[in-house]
Parts: sequence; structure tokens; C-alpha cells
Amino acid sequence: MFHPRHSVDFAAINRACLARYPALLARWLPDGRLCGREWVALNPTRPDRHRGSFCINIDRGAWADFATGDRGGDPVSLYAYLHYLSMTEAARALAAELGLR
Repeated sequence: MFHPRHSVDFAAINRACLARYPALLARWLPDGRLCGREWVALNPTRPDRHRGSFCINIDRGAWADFATGDRGGDPVSLYAYLHYLSMTEAARALAAELGLR
């Protein structure tokens, strides 16, 4: 499925993340909580003190920080945002973390 010398299969990596998204979000954003179908957490990329503006849809993977306008449409983009990585770097890191080859 994934080989570092070949192109990155973003769709497969996103599907694998979505299959276990609540557990991944609990690890990436441990201060968050599930509220309906949204993971609501403090945004660690800024001095956020109140939950509510940073939300991630656990079904589709879309996420947004409504206080800053930052947003994305999938788990790879969220991981890239949280870790200050390019999309390709984030996808490769996730593939390794999830054991995708």
C-alpha cells in the first residue's frame, strides 16, 4: 500500500486514520472530548484557553479552528497542521505510525 520511494496514497492513509480517529484524536489532542460527532479540544498551535472553537468531525475528518479560520478536510491535513509538517511528511509519518506499507 505505501512505499517511501513511491507516491503517497493519501486516500488510503486518511481511510486508515478515520477507522480509528477517536483514538488518534485522544492521543494527538488529549485535552479534548467527544461532543456528538465532533472532537472538541484546545488548539495546541496557539494560546487557546477555551474549548469550542477547535473542532474535528470524527466521521469525515474535516476540522476547523473558528477563531483563526484555519481548517482542513482530512486527518492528514490535521496531523500536518498540528506538527508543522508538509502534507507529504504528515502522510508518511502517519503511514509509519499506523503500520501501513
